[in-house]
Amino acid sequence: MKGNEYIASILKSEGVDLMTCFPSNPLIETAAIEGIRPVAFRHERGAIMAADGISRTSDRRKFGVVAIQSQAGAENAVGGIAQAYADNVPILVLPGGVLLSQIAVKPNFSAVNNYRGFVKQVEAIYRPEDVGSAMRRAIHALRNGPGGPVVLELTGDVCEQEIPDNALNYSSPPTFRHQPSSADIKEAVKALLKAKKPLLWAGQGVLMAGATAELQELAELTGIPVFCTMPGKSAMDERHPLCLGAGSGLTTMAAGKWLLALGSSLTRTFYGQPVRGRKILIQNSDNPADIGKDENVDIGLQGDAKLTLLALIDEVKAELGDKGVGERAQIKAEIAALRSTWMAEWEPLLHSDAKPLNTYRVIHEINQTLDLENSIVTHDAGAPRDSIVPFYTATKPHSYVGWGKTTHLGFGIPLMIGAKMANPDKFCLNLMGDGAFGMSGTDIETACRSGFAITTVLLNNGGMATYPGGFPNAREKYAVSHMQGDYAKIAEGMGACGITVKEPAQMAPALEQAKRMNAEGQTVLIDVHSDMEAKKSRY
Repeated sequence: MKGNEYIASILKSEGVDLMTCFPSNPLIETAAIEGIRPVAFRHERGAIMAADGISRTSDRRKFGVVAIQSQAGAENAVGGIAQAYADNVPILVLPGGVLLSQIAVKPNFSAVNNYRGFVKQVEAIYRPEDVGSAMRRAIHALRNGPGGPVVLELTGDVCEQEIPDNALNYSSPPTFRHQPSSADIKEAVKALLKAKKPLLWAGQGVLMAGATAELQELAELTGIPVFCTMPGKSAMDERHPLCLGAGSGLTTMAAGKWLLALGSSLTRTFYGQPVRGRKILIQNSDNPADIGKDENVDIGLQGDAKLTLLALIDEVKAELGDKGVGERAQIKAEIAALRSTWMAEWEPLLHSDAKPLNTYRVIHEINQTLDLENSIVTHDAGAPRDSIVPFYTATKPHSYVGWGKTTHLGFGIPLMIGAKMANPDKFCLNLMGDGAFGMSGTDIETACRSGFAITTVLLNNGGMATYPGGFPNAREKYAVSHMQGDYAKIAEGMGACGITVKEPAQMAPALEQAKRMNAEGQTVLIDVHSDMEAKKSRY
């Protein structure tokens, strides 16, 4: 058995049935022979981002695998890998490599030498007898510890050599989880129950650990409100009376008025909420390097979010009994009043009949028309993210996918294709701007060709809405940040159904049509003639 054949057989044994790719890598053929379906994207970055979508919506039950070409292919993939690294998403990246004798020859590109700053782990295969051990280390890294891209570079001639029988030694690595010490748990609960205005700050780690039910139980036992970070949005059902909502740089009024950080790195970023005034900060993360990284942490709880929550729940019950603190009607009433006040302020925009369509009217129609519990929705970078994160109602885990400590335009389309690959029974929709479409629009054709039907709602406002006041001279003299296009027609040219919406009353019927067509296997792009709404939910 040759190296590439062995890698394909290992992936198959680990339950991998889909692999994203572009444009050429010997593993594509060996995977297909093994029964793993390769799905070719239109750019390496798109293939990486779709693998990210598979992992991001699978909670480490399965992971995205991507095969890309050596040299220029590995170089082109950098943006997508950096996005997964920033958001701690485990994906397996398998770039081709040059011949062993050419690795040190300039300008040949080496993933091992160049990827180290933005991957969790990277190594190359230099001998055929090392394939099994290298794959074991890669799968172990995907399953254990903090998430992140794992890269195994497939040196060209080495991976085409026969593997000695005694080196066919792959053994599937188990998953190891750990929890904080009982002393730290006791200290955390004591501080939490004494706090005058505590808050549970839920990050993506809660989703990855499959700990959303435990998060809700802890909130209900203690009567403590829950705020979700942008990557953590959907860790708590936003219809729950103790949920404050979620935030990017923007958030709900309730979240702005109200700490135990669960499954969160608490990374300071322009695209997230800051940790505001406090007395005690408790942080849980499976990555010890994240604890105290950006904030002064009083109590650190290193460990798996689910095990940590279970331990916290047990300690709270030991302190308060199985029913906890009771209803906490006052807290729920305060949250409800803030939510009502906030929504009253935004109702005029959410129900606006203005033309071109107001962005918030578009979001409102998405919220009202979709089956929230059987859909997956995401934003793209820029203004669509800032507008939708506070207002779209996340219900079940991954009913909304928030992302972006680094924010790559165009992520929404390949991300949703990956989400559809992992969740074929879900309606998958991304909201993006016309600027983002330029970065990944051709992967609409990938969705059509592959049969992984998604819906894209494109805000066609003729410019970069994130920068309405930026570079006025360049804009006025040379039309910088202006753009144009009939995106429905472009989508039709790639095999999708293109729908143009110019009237507010057309938005809901367009979404209903998209739901029907996606169910029939047809990808849809809704080209919404929209405004550049500048108002943002800042509190």
